[in-house]
Amino acid sequence: MSNSLFSKEMQDQLKELKGQLSKGRDTSAADGDNQKPTEPVSLLTQKQVKRTVKQLDSEHVDDDKVLFMQAMHGVNQLEDKNVRSVTGATKTSKPDAATLSKRAAAQGSEAAELGAALSDMQALLNPVAAESILSYKQPSLQNKVFTQLKQGKLRWYDAVDIHGCTIEEARAAMTQLLSQAKQNNETSVKIVHGKGSEAILKTCVNGWLRQLPEVLAFCSAPPKDGGNGAVLVLLKKSKTEGE
Repeated sequence: MSNSLFSKEMQDQLKELKGQLSKGRDTSAADGDNQKPTEPVSLLTQKQVKRTVKQLDSEHVDDDKVLFMQAMHGVNQLEDKNVRSVTGATKTSKPDAATLSKRAAAQGSEAAELGAALSDMQALLNPVAAESILSYKQPSLQNKVFTQLKQGKLRWYDAVDIHGCTIEEARAAMTQLLSQAKQNNETSVKIVHGKGSEAILKTCVNGWLRQLPEVLAFCSAPPKDGGNGAVLVLLKKSKTEGE
């Protein structure tokens, strides 16, 4: 691109207009009335000059845009990670029963000890119906707190769905969930056991939780949290260092 703000075509137009203006001045200054100017250049020429200058200004702006687009070619907009997207936000998925069961088997720590201490027979000897409402609390727990648990007013931090699990998988998943809650100083979790025609897993969860001293209370969840197909469990607070 030339250093001039004007294109070659516009420069040629300006030269032509200058020539016409010069001819107009020469013919007006010549002696004699018989000579006529070759071309009227007064008002029409002024309009042409203004229009030409306007076109040149417009062309200059367009050149700047072209230069900018050429300079930005291949440049991609960076994502601003400081802006949080409102739509399409995904929540962190909870580990399923199979994952918790495998984790418990691999770690073989407190969760495995909890599972080993549970009696399946004791749980199965006290069957519950699919539509029954589960309710249990230790005598030391205040009735006010238990009422809040039943009403779903106590926030639960983690949950597991043991639908379709075997009894062994369900036990391992439940104990792993409780162990993680204790490690994270969480006092409330949810276990989705379902109902089923024979309510085997519901019966097992009801019997297992009653055998654990860490469990202060549990009850069937309110409708918004799964109703009588799930239980909300209240756990003892973990002892902090120095206590």
